[in-house]
Amino acid sequence: MEKTKSPPPITAWFVDDESSLRKSVAQSFMLADVALNTAAAAAELLPDITASFAGVIITDINMPGMSGLEFFNKIKEIDPDIPVILVTGHGDISMAVEAIRHGAYDFIEKPFSVDELVDITRRAMEKRSLTLENRQLRQDLADQDAPGPRILGKTAATQRLRATLKTILETPADILLQGETGVGKELVSRYLHEQSHCRHGNFVAINCGAVPENLIESELFGHESGAFTGADKLRIGKFEHANGGTLFLDEIESMPMTLQVKILRVLEERQVERLGSNKLVPLNIRIIAATKVDLKALADAGEFRQDLYYRLNVVSVMIPPLRERIEDVPLLFEHFALIASARYQREIIPLSPARRLELMQHQWPGNVRELRNMAERYVIMGEENTFDLAETNYNDELQGRLTLPEKVEMFERSLIETSLARCQGNIKEVMVELGLPRKTLYDKLKKYSLSRNHFLNGEMGAGS
Repeated sequence: MEKTKSPPPITAWFVDDESSLRKSVAQSFMLADVALNTAAAAAELLPDITASFAGVIITDINMPGMSGLEFFNKIKEIDPDIPVILVTGHGDISMAVEAIRHGAYDFIEKPFSVDELVDITRRAMEKRSLTLENRQLRQDLADQDAPGPRILGKTAATQRLRATLKTILETPADILLQGETGVGKELVSRYLHEQSHCRHGNFVAINCGAVPENLIESELFGHESGAFTGADKLRIGKFEHANGGTLFLDEIESMPMTLQVKILRVLEERQVERLGSNKLVPLNIRIIAATKVDLKALADAGEFRQDLYYRLNVVSVMIPPLRERIEDVPLLFEHFALIASARYQREIIPLSPARRLELMQHQWPGNVRELRNMAERYVIMGEENTFDLAETNYNDELQGRLTLPEKVEMFERSLIETSLARCQGNIKEVMVELGLPRKTLYDKLKKYSLSRNHFLNGEMGAGS
């Protein structure tokens, strides 16, 4: 199963030139089940510290070479949010207090209680984890929460798609979107439009397979009054209407062969001529074409013009089917259910773990469109009248696709997520509800890349 992206685990580092103390502290932290590494000198660790450093520093102040205070100041220059805990001798307390005024996390005086150091370190590790997570969330918001369509999801497949789209947002080249029926090709085209310089112009969509062949040329290029029988007034075509913006040609494979050469000419020359006119209209336009079939295979078979295929295929984006980002399904279902709830003025009843498992085991042949329709049906009709996936879920093909351990993991993750949401991230309540020891629960949270912070105050972190 594909893992979702999550903040790296936080590790404590104990820096002290006294070997016996390093070993003693390391053993105590191991018994307390707190991840700890040690270093004999600050210079040994400093090269590994970056702004994304997933750690907490515990450092002695008095050390040969670089002192703990010098180390702290260099860390502060890299990232002032990295927690630094200073270990002081009796004469160093005033320096430690001054360091705290300048951003050190805490200090502890020698000889110290290891239990107290462990407690301080745990709090510092949680603070660092929240800092890194909030930074990631802010980045997610910057990437996904701009006005207009959003590409929801946190699986690796969705993140790769978002990264690709971000790369080509301001690319002037035309784009070919490829993907199965229902994956969201029009949504992606609208996202590209709304997030780019084209957003100030019109977004014009036309389904090449839905317009009658005898009308599509007029639809695309427009016509002058009297250009043909029935053309009683001037008509602006889709190309011209999209000027300064984006024209989305869906199901481009359905474009009649006789029209394809004219489309190619428009793409090459960036100008259009209305039917019945001799005047060329210059175009400043981005073309996004979409197909649900292998367009190259069609071109090789002579059923689609090869020159038009290669002209469209300058920048190609493959949109993954829902079954390849199955862990996005609960988030997408919740998103569509919220929209339906607002539209139909209906309350959403939380999904049971068994129903969540059904959603994640389904193959979704209709992709996102199928999921959206199911979410709407769920809001309108309720759980009992919505889920009819049993025959599809448990056919022979699916049984071969998922092993028993994978199914058990999927169900276990779903139960833990549900409990975290119900308990609003309270670990003790989750332990009681699931009957798990603390260490076992933390091991499972790490295994499934889950963080309690996503569920605090009853808010599930969707990352979008």
